Amino acid sequence: MRDDILDGNVDKSETTIVVGMSGGVDSSVVALLLKQQGYNVIGLFMNNWEENDNNGVCTAVKDYNDVKKVANKIGIPYYSIDFSKEYMDNVFKEFLEEYKNGRTPNPDVLCNREIKFGPFLRFAESIGADKIATGHYCNIAQDKDGNYLLKKAEDGGKDQTYFLNQLSQEQLSKVIFPIGNMKKEEVRKIAEENGLITANKKDSTGICFIGERNFKNFLKEYLPAKPGEIININNNEVVGKHDGLMYYTLGQRKGLGIGGGYGKTGGCWFVVKKDLKTNKLYVAEGDDDALYSDALISNKFNWIPNVPSEKEFECTAKFRYRQPDQKVKVTVRDDGSLYVDFFEKQRAITPGQYVVLYKSDENSKYDNCLGGGVIDSVIKNGEILDL
Repeated sequence: MRDDILDGNVDKSETTIVVGMSGGVDSSVVALLLKQQGYNVIGLFMNNWEENDNNGVCTAVKDYNDVKKVANKIGIPYYSIDFSKEYMDNVFKEFLEEYKNGRTPNPDVLCNREIKFGPFLRFAESIGADKIATGHYCNIAQDKDGNYLLKKAEDGGKDQTYFLNQLSQEQLSKVIFPIGNMKKEEVRKIAEENGLITANKKDSTGICFIGERNFKNFLKEYLPAKPGEIININNNEVVGKHDGLMYYTLGQRKGLGIGGGYGKTGGCWFVVKKDLKTNKLYVAEGDDDALYSDALISNKFNWIPNVPSEKEFECTAKFRYRQPDQKVKVTVRDDGSLYVDFFEKQRAITPGQYVVLYKSDENSKYDNCLGGGVIDSVIKNGEILDL
């Protein structure tokens, strides 16, 4: 654990750090550590979504109550601010538009760029913050030219650089990640030893505004469903009916409703293609070759810290959170788009998700996150695949 979060001979008591507190154990421990180190710490709870859970209880109210208890325990002031309009305009509308277009978006990436490091950062600065801090598992360093580097966390199973791939140099210059070189179990132990109510609180999972609810039922509230046929991609036989293409993602196995009698082996069925023009959902039985591809294209890529000088280079990539790093060859094309060639065929590469690149650092045990971009096209045998 670090003894001092900020470099230099700063007067900690005169340094104000605003901590984004979610009501979870990670941000609780961040606030505690900074307070123990002598910084002037302020807790700030962001309310991004107004809706009750299945029991009729507003989850934001429950989380804010936990923030208040933690803040009072460690002795820091705390505030709540409503960013639900900004979230609706800058995150949720794009989320719906992507699903309407047959893609599978990742709103957590947009939330980090557009809310946590956007309006939240600006509000923190308006109340005198020198820095903001969050409970993300990742690290920050600077290279010899002063560029900020986003680096992987000590806890590989919790590393969250994937979700931060859209951050800019300006945003990285304003934030610190105090638990980036700690294991999750160490964080929980610190919370427990200091009597924080969040010590054993379950980690949040899934998309934040959906929570534990049924995803299909949630989406029905915002987008009209258009049922259609499910087709066996290998023989064009109709094997079932789908409820609407927006409810399915490439590689999906559960929830297809395909009964026995259609397959040759009795194996599981997987989604391999979505055709928006004909409103047909294509599936294959077993781990079919149709699920695998050779490359992808990302049309707009956010580089951290800057565009590389080489037009072609090798590195590793993730195409979904917690996926083991995959070796790739990257070509930066003249229009700024990326062609990412896989050394090994990849399963269920999904348009709308993010490709995030990583490079090892000989001066650090933590790999650098080079940046990320939305997956726009998937390539197989040199041809662009339809959704």
